[in-house]
Amino acid sequence: MEKFLRNLVKSSAKFYYKMIYNKKRKFQYIPASGKVLDEKELCNMIDASLDMWLTTGRFNDEFEKKLAKFLHIKYALSTNSGSSANLLALSALTSYKLGERRLKPCDEVITVASGFPTTVNPIIQLGLTPVFVDCEIETYNIDAEKIEEAVTPKTKAIFIAHTLGNPFNLDKITAICKKYNLWLVEDSCDALGATFQNQNVGTIGHIGTFSFYPAHHITMGEGGAVVTNDPLLYKIIMSFRDWGRDCWCQPGKDDTCKKRFNMQLGNLPFGYDHKYTYSHIGYNLKITDWQASIAVAQLDKLPNFLQKRTENANYLLNKLIDLKDYLILPSVNDKISPSWFGFLISVKPDNKFNKQQLVEFLEKNGIGTRQLFAGNILRQPMMTNNQIPLRIGNSETLLSNNLTEENYALLPNTDFIMNNTFWVGVFPALSKKELDKTSNLIHKFIKENIK
Repeated sequence: MEKFLRNLVKSSAKFYYKMIYNKKRKFQYIPASGKVLDEKELCNMIDASLDMWLTTGRFNDEFEKKLAKFLHIKYALSTNSGSSANLLALSALTSYKLGERRLKPCDEVITVASGFPTTVNPIIQLGLTPVFVDCEIETYNIDAEKIEEAVTPKTKAIFIAHTLGNPFNLDKITAICKKYNLWLVEDSCDALGATFQNQNVGTIGHIGTFSFYPAHHITMGEGGAVVTNDPLLYKIIMSFRDWGRDCWCQPGKDDTCKKRFNMQLGNLPFGYDHKYTYSHIGYNLKITDWQASIAVAQLDKLPNFLQKRTENANYLLNKLIDLKDYLILPSVNDKISPSWFGFLISVKPDNKFNKQQLVEFLEKNGIGTRQLFAGNILRQPMMTNNQIPLRIGNSETLLSNNLTEENYALLPNTDFIMNNTFWVGVFPALSKKELDKTSNLIHKFIKENIK
């Protein structure tokens, strides 16, 4: 009876979707990003709701296994956002269980100033010192040739993102990490499905992170994941995610280790319940099974989503290539297969127009645009209004919030990106009609402004 009733409710949900939502999307305003859902996600949400299980459960188990299988990696842990995934990844590297390799306060972490704040925030939040290296134009990733000169005896990790789904130079960067015994955390929140030499990004460094916010390649509403091949890091990440506890039992499970009342940890009495023993100062960053149910359906669609993003990016590139005298269009390394989150465009500085004018024109005419997130995070009020110790490039000087134009000049390409770069959408719901409108309006603007 229960199975019959459940299927009846799900059938009704399918009918509801087809009657209410199953219509061809028409865009009055073409957003830079967006989600693509259908009755499968709705039925999974209903299915999870009927379980009346409110925390992580069977759908989360299925999602973590399917994600690990897709990425060809041993361990995948869900979390409530990509930002939390980044926090968990770096927090894990501070664990005493890593011995001499653990990150300690004031240790240096190499990163970039052009990107999303939550790649940099955990470095600051954990009392580490961010070291900012400049980016390349066209790939918009860290300039790998400038990393080594920024390394000092205090440098312990590299924590950077694959910019908008275009992987950074993993050949060079993994070699540097090996040479100096550095941790590598790949922020792959914008790059699910991208590959470097046929290996999924996020699986090449020690830890990878992903985001499943509605703007991303797949979504669960709010959500993210941390992945690794290292069993010790897996348990540490799980500990930080789950209140800092030493126990790794799943919700509703007991005595997975078979030693629940047979351990002595810290200064606790022998046999103190392992389920309530805490080895780290952690968080509660789990997701609900309702969220996981959406992601299970989304993962099945991911290959098609990736193909559509690639087709859309290539189509837009071909449409805009004749404007290369005025615009810088994205470039890709031969070893890379991107999973485009968005399509980056830079306005060349010697034009009769600038980025701001082009962006305002596009927005006024119904084309959504986005900046490359923080642009130059060192110029953001979060940095200028706080005393945050940092270094820039190969400078030995430890700076804080009293940065000068002389300091910013050490990151010329980062400032270029802030002043000249934006991106438009290529997500799967967009058709050639929307992409043609984007291209036509860019052409129109440039034609009218070069007279």
